[in-house]
Formats: sequence, C-alpha cells, structure tokens
Amino acid sequence: MSARSIDRAEEVAMGMQSVSQLDEREIRTTFGSFPTGVTALCTQGPSGPDGMAASAFTGVSLEPPLVSVCVQKSSTTWPRLRSRHKLGVSILASGQEAACRSLSARSGDRFVNLAWTASETGAVFLNGAVAWLDCRMHAELDAGDHVIVLLEIERLETTADTAPLVFHRSRFRSLLEPERAA
Repeated sequence: MSARSIDRAEEVAMGMQSVSQLDEREIRTTFGSFPTGVTALCTQGPSGPDGMAASAFTGVSLEPPLVSVCVQKSSTTWPRLRSRHKLGVSILASGQEAACRSLSARSGDRFVNLAWTASETGAVFLNGAVAWLDCRMHAELDAGDHVIVLLEIERLETTADTAPLVFHRSRFRSLLEPERAA
C-alpha cells in the first residue's frame, strides 16, 4: 500500500473539518474515540495524602524507565503534587470508578473511603490497582493548555490477573475478555 495525499475534495467528502472550524466539544469527542487507562497520581502532603486522577498516561522509555501524563495547566492540584519529592502512580483496576471520581472532585477530602498505602519515600498508592509505580519528576514540557509530565520509575509492582479500568467515549469500561497468547 502506498501513501498518498488527501486532496481538499476528499476531505470534504469524508466530512473533515479544518481545526479553525472545530469547537472544544468536537475535539474532546474525537480524543475520546481512543480508549485510555486511568491512573491516580498521589503523594503524601503536609496534611495527609494528596492526589488526582489522570487518563492521558503512557509508557515512554525503557532506558531510563519513563512514563508520561498530561495535566491541565489550570489544575490546582498539580502544583502541590509537583513540589513533592516522590509521586505514586496507581494504574486503576476495573471497579475503581468511584476512586477515579473521588480523586477528580474539585473540593472535599478526595481520599475519603479510599484504601491507600504510603511508601517510606512519600509516594501514595491506591490499594487494588493493576500496577503501582514509585516515581520522581524527570521533566515537564509545555503542550498548549496542558503540561506533559515525564516521570522516572524507581520501583514498580504489577498484579497479573487484574483487569484495568478503561476510559472510552466519556465512559468507564472494563477489559473483561481473557488475555490471549500472541
């Protein structure tokens, strides 16, 4: 299959719009077409655990071991988290929708009714997650109305038989189909 350019007539026929014609809702809908995992970014603050939920998360590098997460610049939580030495990343499991909603709340105690564990370094992890990554800040990159945060993994633990929580088209979903050998 060879690559070719799509001309303007084909764009119109496909219903494509230029970026200048798009509104935020359309962009969100399009971004939501790609399923993502859901993570909790948490640390021990001066008054107890502090954290937030994030779905724009991905593995970046094996050497050094890096992951990225995208955080809105308007977040009032991120400035508190980034000032801490360690950050715990919990990859949420199917059934942890309430934890995600709690960590996304704009006010109140986000950790009420959440079971969590803190490491000796101050990283906070949610119990029952698929995986836990003990991380430190590596870099932040400006990205429009977000920052791309690169975190270096210093320790990790993964559970083998737990399905992850998935966010797709503005809904939580679960991967219930058993894994198949490649």
